[in-house]
Amino acid sequence: QVQLVESGGGLVQPGGSLRLSCAASGFTLDDYAIGWFRQAPGKEREGVSCISSSDGSTYYADSVKGRFTISRDNAKNTVYLQMNSLKPEDTAVYYCAAVSYCSGYPRPYDYWGQGTQVTVSS
Repeated sequence: QVQLVESGGGLVQPGGSLRLSCAASGFTLDDYAIGWFRQAPGKEREGVSCISSSDGSTYYADSVKGRFTISRDNAKNTVYLQMNSLKPEDTAVYYCAAVSYCSGYPRPYDYWGQGTQVTVSS
C-alpha cells in the first residue's frame, strides 16, 4: 500500500524553525519527485517546494526562497523540509506528495500524505 506520512509540525514563535519529514512506504521514494504544499484556512493549496528524482534539483516558491530547504534521504525513504525564519503567514497544513516530475500545481501529483499542522504565533 502506497503511503506518505508527514511529521514534525507544531507551534513555533515567529523567527523560529521546524523540520518537516515525509516518510514513504509501499514504494521507492527516489523513483518520484516529491513536493511540499500548504493550505491555510480559506485559501487554495499552494506549492511550497519540490525536489526532483533524477538529479535532486530543487524548486521553491518565492515566498519561502532563502528560508526553506528541501532535501531527501533515499536510504531512509524520507524527504525533509527545513523551515527557518518562520512567519505567521507560513501557518498552514503542510502536505507532501509524489509525482513523476516536479510541478508547482497539485493536480499532477499521484500520492498525498494526510498533512501536518504548522502554526507560527507568539
